[in-house]
Amino acid sequence: MGGTFDILHVGHRNLLIRASEEGDEVLIGLTTDVRAKQSRKSEVLNSYEIRKENLEYYLASEGLLEKFIIVPLNNDWGPSVVDEDFDAIVVSEETKKTADKINSIRVSEGKNKLDVVVVPLVLADDGQTISSSRIRKQEIDAKGKLT
Repeated sequence: MGGTFDILHVGHRNLLIRASEEGDEVLIGLTTDVRAKQSRKSEVLNSYEIRKENLEYYLASEGLLEKFIIVPLNNDWGPSVVDEDFDAIVVSEETKKTADKINSIRVSEGKNKLDVVVVPLVLADDGQTISSSRIRKQEIDAKGKLT
């Protein structure tokens, strides 16, 4: 799995919990600062170090830290394209297209197709998707409650 995991919210938590149920070991490609700024030029983000610390803190609080390996993610694919050892990829509804592209690349290179596990997006009380940017704008809190 991969992502920016800027401000951890209930949607991230659902994704992480679901990933922990998929295998004995889960690799998280955590978007680097350089990569994150390519798609979010005007948005303020926490640094890679802070985002990694927050992920580790959350995973430890759930007793899951030992199950996860966090690595820097500098592109859309990370090691999921080249590594033979992966069996599945866990994505949200909005990143399923990336998983499909990864599978397309893997198949074209003679590698096994990954099982794609799609975790539904979590909606805030107003029916819109919960996101770190909405939390930062103080539209909602990390549980999707209107502020």
